[in-house]
Amino acid sequence: MKKFSRFRRALLVNGLLAPAMGAVSLGTRAQSAAPVLHGSDLTHAALLRDTALAARLPFELMASLVNEVGPRAAGTPGDAKAVQWAVANLTRLGFSNVRAEPVPLVAWQRGATSGAVTGTNGRELVVTGLGNTVGTPEAGIEAEVVYYADFMALRGDTSDRARGRIVFIDEKITRTRDGSGYSRGILSRISGAVEASRRGALAVAIRSLGTDADRIAHTGALRYDPQVASIPAVAVSVPDADWIAERAGKGEPLRMRLLMARTSRIQAMSNNVIAEIPGTDLAGEIVLIGAHLDSWDITPGAQDDAAGVGIVTAAAHAILNGKQKPRRTIRVVLFANEENGFDGAHAYAARYKDTPHQLVGESDFGAGRIWRIRSRVREAALPAITAMADLLRPLGIAAEGNEGSAGPDAAVLMRTNNWPAIDLTQDGTNYFDIHHTVADTIDKVNPGDMAQNAAAWATVAWIAAQADVAFGPIAPRR
Repeated sequence: MKKFSRFRRALLVNGLLAPAMGAVSLGTRAQSAAPVLHGSDLTHAALLRDTALAARLPFELMASLVNEVGPRAAGTPGDAKAVQWAVANLTRLGFSNVRAEPVPLVAWQRGATSGAVTGTNGRELVVTGLGNTVGTPEAGIEAEVVYYADFMALRGDTSDRARGRIVFIDEKITRTRDGSGYSRGILSRISGAVEASRRGALAVAIRSLGTDADRIAHTGALRYDPQVASIPAVAVSVPDADWIAERAGKGEPLRMRLLMARTSRIQAMSNNVIAEIPGTDLAGEIVLIGAHLDSWDITPGAQDDAAGVGIVTAAAHAILNGKQKPRRTIRVVLFANEENGFDGAHAYAARYKDTPHQLVGESDFGAGRIWRIRSRVREAALPAITAMADLLRPLGIAAEGNEGSAGPDAAVLMRTNNWPAIDLTQDGTNYFDIHHTVADTIDKVNPGDMAQNAAAWATVAWIAAQADVAFGPIAPRR
């Protein structure tokens, strides 16, 4: 109790907590006397945090989804099995209003793919088709390789050197805790095929967006432009990319052969899976904590995003078992098809656009420890965010301002409906070693790190549910 007493004294000193059974107040800083949080809610939040921190449920749920379902690309039998798994487990855990809400989508199906550098001292390559790629002609494509050190080198090329060739983009990503290295490199995957096609290329191959040194290829979505021809696109493993770069650097001629069976895009159906802890006096307002249920077809998806499913489900379960009902309804949403279109997020945003949402957030950056909290709420709600940050500090989490966003699906909701959002940033230092690959397996996940995540999400969800101030709507981003 001494530790929590020090926590209460810190809040009193900062003007966030009224004495005894009072409430956190905005005080003169926000020019309002409206109460924000009661001391009993802070006490309960700390209890939820510590209870969740000791639980193994996040890891158990993640492992169950991976072992019992495996790969679950949207619109596939694996995806349908994942929906059944989610409904069954959320019901088993005692949540209310468990349901699967249909999400129509266009599902992409890959064909078998191979690649090689041909000729003297050639090499078979480890490759994978990028999501949404078209296939090659039945006989494949073989052509000279034209090398670009990165995406911007391709974009800036006004010559004719790519015409009739296979473009290779050697975009390297750096290892960073916040994922910014990946963010800076992602255009090679998303837009490389379009830029190559504009210059008359027959196909494009990119260095995998990975920080590993293993002969595994990283998939991920690309986007075509209907104004230019769609050409085949593959990712090459990092060691193979290094080998190609070395030969290109020596001026050696390179020819590549790509063979990809015809891919297809079909009308399909998936589901958002939803479960709730009903609120009391503010039950019509929603605190949403989410993850995405799907994965790419080539990966078990342990960190992306079975981990997120386990984390937010366990966080909500800690609240459900906490013997106090939240004021607002806490809703767990497991989104459909985050990987290749955000169909679940868009469907949810449209369906619930008239339902007040107090806060939206998503766990979708692996299973590393959370190290910072960033919010996107209106100014009057900042004292509640400060209270969250104070409660999260013992977990090693630092506050970094009100210019945050949210995980990918939750960010769609934030932008579409101007709902307030929270970002609990996980440590992504090693995440891109296995991201979108066959190596995204259970053995890469630390149960203690997952428990820390669940503890943080339980704390945030409870404080948002109990606050006497609306967190939004927020002003649209310009």
